[in-house]
Amino acid sequence: MEPTEKLLAFLRVDSAYQPQAVPGRRSFTFLSKRTGIPQLWTWTEAGADMAINLPDRVMEVSHSPSGTYTVVGMDCRGNEKQQLYLLNNDDASVEELAVSPDHFHCVGGWSPCGKRVAWSSNRRDPGCFDLFVQDVETKNIERVYTCDGRLEPIGWHPDGDNLLVSLQETNIDNRLYLIDLKRQTARRLCGDDRPARYRSARLAKDGRGGWLVTDQGRNTMALCRFSLADGALETLVHVPRWDIVEAMPSVDEQHLAFTVNEGGIFALCLYSVTEKSFQRVEGLPAGVVDSLSWLDPDTLIFCLKSPTFPGDVWRYTVSRQELCRLTFFGRAEQIEHLWKEPKIRTYRSFDGLDVPYFFYGDEADSRGRPVVVYVHGGPESQIRAEFHPVLQYLASEGFIVVAPNVRGSMGYGREYVQLDDGRKRMDAVADLAWLVRDLAALPAVDPTRIGIMGRSYGGFMVLAALTRYPDLWAAGVDIVGISDFRSFLANTGPWRRKLREAEYGSLSDHADFFAEIAPLRHAHKIRVPLLVFHGRNDTRVPVSEAEQLVSDMKSRQQHVELVVFEDEGHQTEKLENHMAMNRRIAQFFGQHLRQAWINAKEG
Repeated sequence: MEPTEKLLAFLRVDSAYQPQAVPGRRSFTFLSKRTGIPQLWTWTEAGADMAINLPDRVMEVSHSPSGTYTVVGMDCRGNEKQQLYLLNNDDASVEELAVSPDHFHCVGGWSPCGKRVAWSSNRRDPGCFDLFVQDVETKNIERVYTCDGRLEPIGWHPDGDNLLVSLQETNIDNRLYLIDLKRQTARRLCGDDRPARYRSARLAKDGRGGWLVTDQGRNTMALCRFSLADGALETLVHVPRWDIVEAMPSVDEQHLAFTVNEGGIFALCLYSVTEKSFQRVEGLPAGVVDSLSWLDPDTLIFCLKSPTFPGDVWRYTVSRQELCRLTFFGRAEQIEHLWKEPKIRTYRSFDGLDVPYFFYGDEADSRGRPVVVYVHGGPESQIRAEFHPVLQYLASEGFIVVAPNVRGSMGYGREYVQLDDGRKRMDAVADLAWLVRDLAALPAVDPTRIGIMGRSYGGFMVLAALTRYPDLWAAGVDIVGISDFRSFLANTGPWRRKLREAEYGSLSDHADFFAEIAPLRHAHKIRVPLLVFHGRNDTRVPVSEAEQLVSDMKSRQQHVELVVFEDEGHQTEKLENHMAMNRRIAQFFGQHLRQAWINAKEG
């Protein structure tokens, strides 16, 4: 197979993700990029079919209690400004529900009667998300709560008169409130003054409380029951070393399905409400489990992704303890034999911190191969045991591929994720230098042919690594990265600025530090070829971050190339753009790492 044909085969690998049961229909919906952009599909016992073909990407869906209607969220050209549409599941007709193209809309679910939908939007002010309730028949919209922050509705109370909402406090922490729709007042739940994460909150049918996962008073996330009367939390399951990520009560509320993130590999577990104990679901491939949903009291569905399973929907039958794969979108018979299971390695950084990373390759290989280091974004994100087509392609082409979870990454507790906050920012960049030191000791690695790539905050890490440790790298790829925190914070969406300042520091208090570490200010130190990508419609990291860096480097005739996608935002969602970008990345590393390595070996 020719290299170009082979790469395209990797990039065309499909998946099925975000499954969600349709009430009363013994079916579920999911998303897939089979058409080139994410669209909504429906699965029944007869198979899978596209539910609707919209002109842009589908981001979010919410089914009515009867299963007759679905709210579908779609943005425009990657700008993440989601607009809401109403899909009739009986005749597949679609009509506008909440459309205001200059604003964001966050879906909050259907009222118990199925006549109203809750959503939040920044229609009043770019940085403020108010809460709205809309009648789906008359389309009448009522603002029910005004908020000077990032508020997102979670779900309706069974009485139909209250809404559970989340208010984001920092980049990771939030608070929960119950909004009284008649009085338009808010009552805080589960809270004290300690910063905490409250995720996966679900209200119980009795209206007295519900379930969630939280790290309140802990380093890692625990599964808890909460009370609406006094806000008290009862711990059900806590795994001290790892985070519980997601939880979902069964239809009859006799079980809680939940996932445990064990260093990027997820365990699926079931908690018995009556027995007050849990057991692990055995037999799943080692990967990531998410989007938990129940078809009926005995049938759980979820998405499973792993390095060799690109993503499909699975079913677990509780009574029979039986697993079954329901969709087969993630099949690629032509190339799937080439996919590799990475190993998890750990190295010790400059201050003694143990840092984990995924290693694609053979550690015992004595040929000293070229290396690509991939840095995730966030920064409070995590590289997990999922399918990464470009990383898999590079590994199949003879590269060693390494994906670290440097300090600041999620999945290892609150203490770890906060190790790079504020003026500790460059400690995470130093982790990359010590990663290179660890790799250089392996016979499989050629320490003179190490490239680095990253997206979003990972793009900043690429630029920071190239400027702070210029002698360690042979090439770099920056995708929608930050080149200067001062300009980034000044130009990012107002709704994001406050949340990002909790992680990075503020313009008022940290401008001197931002100037000190800005890759833009130190771009003259970059000694290796640099390839930069950005989306014109990026509302998170403005395209100006790429343009100012590239302009500065070109003024000195440095080796830099910029590619701007006019119809993309922060993500690269459209298949043709996805292919164009990664084809260029493969060529770039092939030229500056692999071919240079071959030439050096032959010379």
